[in-house]
Formats: sequence, C-alpha cells, structure tokens
Amino acid sequence: MTEETRTGFDAVADGPKPSDAATGTEVATTTQEPSSHPSIVALKETFGDAILRWELVSGDQHVVYIDRDRTLEILTWLQQDDGQHYEFLSDVTGVDFGGGRPLQVVYQLFSLAHHRTLRVKAEVPLHDPRIESLCSLWKTANWLEREVYDLFGITFENHPDHRRILMPDDYAEGYPLRKDFPLRGRFSRAEQTRRALKQDLDHDYTPFELDVGREPQTLPGQLGDGGDDAPAPAES
Repeated sequence: MTEETRTGFDAVADGPKPSDAATGTEVATTTQEPSSHPSIVALKETFGDAILRWELVSGDQHVVYIDRDRTLEILTWLQQDDGQHYEFLSDVTGVDFGGGRPLQVVYQLFSLAHHRTLRVKAEVPLHDPRIESLCSLWKTANWLEREVYDLFGITFENHPDHRRILMPDDYAEGYPLRKDFPLRGRFSRAEQTRRALKQDLDHDYTPFELDVGREPQTLPGQLGDGGDDAPAPAES
C-alpha cells in the first residue's frame, strides 16, 4: 500500500504512535511573571523545593508542578489557608505524553472566596504510578480519582473505594488511555468474543440485583407454552 492509497481508516488500524518529545507537552507562554498569581508566590515561600516549576498556558491559566510525595500536604494548605481557600475541586484527570515520560495527575482548583483558579500537576513515574488520594479533602475526588485509576493505572493511596469505575472489575487488557494501548485492545477480536461469551450474569449484575430478580417469564400469547395465554384458534 502506498501513501497515495492510504485512507484515514488505515491510520486507525495502525494504532497510536508515541508523542514527539518536542511537542508532547504543553507550550508555556511567559507574558506574565509568577508573581502575577498570589498563590504561586505563597506556595514557593511556604513549600520551597516541593514547588518544582510554574507555567502559564493558554494566556491566563497558571499551572504549578509539585512534588508528588507532598501532594496531600500542599493541597490541604491550598484548601484551608485563609489566603488561598480553594474550596472547589472541579476536576482530577491524568495525562500520558508517551515516550516513556512520567504520567501527570492534574487538579483543577477554584477559590470562590478570592475569585481565582489554579491548576496543580504532579508527575508520577511509569514504574511507580501512585499518589496520595485527596478524598479526605474533597468528596468530588472519589469518582474522579477512580476514573484516573481505571483509565491510566495510577493508584491513589488511601482511597476509600479504590476500584474501576468505567471498565469491568475483571478487565484484563490494561488502561485504555495510556499511549501504548492499542485502539482495538490488547486481545484479538476472537479472544474478546470468547471472553464475552464465557461471562455469566454475575458479570453484569450486582449480588443485590441478582437476589431481587425473578425467573424469566413467558410472554402472554407465546406459542407453544400450552398455557391459558395461548392464542385462540382462528375462526373458520
């Protein structure tokens, strides 16, 4: 097949390719200084080397990178310090730029009291993808962290309900939003079909749902059941 005869479907069949090292990360702009955001200055003064770097992206979005081992400490301070008061955690997500680079855990914070936003990032290595859960600070972190775990394989330590939320509990193909995950899955279509056919009701229903369920019922008028609901013979 030549490049002239390739179509978009061929690109899908080829699967994902690693991101280029030169373009795989956010492009920061420097039209402002870190001092333009009060929280950036306060973070550096309070936590020193645990604040790894700062970026300004999309013109007005301040991003601060922190030491992943101090995530809970730093985010607790951002939530509870009177000068910060980021009481709203709107999102937790993950990023994989591919090429063996660390995964990123991204927290989007809002301070309603001070009318400020802040994006906090922590990088976790591929060989040790773990970070402390923030469920003790924000209830919204519960399902958001489970989604990041489910799709990126990042473990949130001390999470109260650490299990998959989108994929089945017994999903064996890995983490779908990793850059190295094939578009059609790690198993062949035949193997995926075989596994699906082997599943029983326990795979799709909780024990509670199975307990309250009933035996399948015969539809009224169903042919061959011999019951009172059988259709009457046609009149001649």
